[in-house]
Amino acid sequence: MASSTRFSFCSILVIFMLGVLVNFPGRSSAQLSTNFYSGSCPKLFTTVKSVVQSAISNENRIGASLLRLHFHDCFVNGCDGSVLLDDTSSFTGEKTAGPNNNSLRGFDVVDKIKTQVEKACPGVVSCADIVTIAARDSVVILGGPSWSVKLGRRDAKTASLDDANSGVLPAPTNDLSDIITKFQAQGLSTTDMVALSGAHTIGKARCTVFRDHIYNETNIDASFAKTRQNNCPSTSGSGDNNLAPLDTQTTNAFDPKYFQNLINKKGLLHSDQELFNGGSTDSLVKKYSASAKTFNADFVKAMIKMGDIKPLTGSQGEIRKNCRKPN
Repeated sequence: MASSTRFSFCSILVIFMLGVLVNFPGRSSAQLSTNFYSGSCPKLFTTVKSVVQSAISNENRIGASLLRLHFHDCFVNGCDGSVLLDDTSSFTGEKTAGPNNNSLRGFDVVDKIKTQVEKACPGVVSCADIVTIAARDSVVILGGPSWSVKLGRRDAKTASLDDANSGVLPAPTNDLSDIITKFQAQGLSTTDMVALSGAHTIGKARCTVFRDHIYNETNIDASFAKTRQNNCPSTSGSGDNNLAPLDTQTTNAFDPKYFQNLINKKGLLHSDQELFNGGSTDSLVKKYSASAKTFNADFVKAMIKMGDIKPLTGSQGEIRKNCRKPN
């Protein structure tokens, strides 16, 4: 009798815990593992890093582009590689969405990585995982921290222009409260948000996304604004694609200088300077500007959390043969 009662209790407990796992919002990372491909594709990491290293050696900026590709993938329906899909007769993908069009880069590098990975272990590694590894490698190659990447994601079979345009992605014009809300919707805290914003220590932005900040806003260093105006005309449609570094001090180095810039009112984007503008995140900006160790640690935690956003696992999705189209 006691044994039967104990069995019934355990059964109920297991059912309850399964229900908690199934219904927990935003995350489904239980099947992701840092050694997911250790047996099936042992040369995966060296293969990916070799291509990323070559791409960054050819153009430093591509490291920031690969990192941003991972971010934009994860924020729209989870880290499922959907951002890589070209339009088909049955769906219009994410590439031409407002936040991505003429902005997202690195697709050709992902293609090169996929080609090499397929030679090493055909039909095994997802495009979603390739993007995740490439983002980590980019950070490391440019002088940032390393971490063990959780893998086992599978690829989406479709993508949605409407979902990418729905406002889930933070915009360079967003105020602090909007940015916090968008990160919280993905299960990411304010600390995660500020740490991940530190990715703007590398990369560049187009004139069209920072024009209003350098001409019409007051929470910006006057000389910095003037310098940026030299290459970004005030008239919309003129010089829209002219580039400026997000971090003026060390454009191609992953370090805390981005946060020092914010303290000095030299954030390139409105959304950058919002992190240090008399609000709730000022203290975090100060902390990260003073300690690379603290910034790196929080950045790594946030990247791992972001990589856990709604992955497809198990029998969900597929392992694409070509990252640009479903099988």
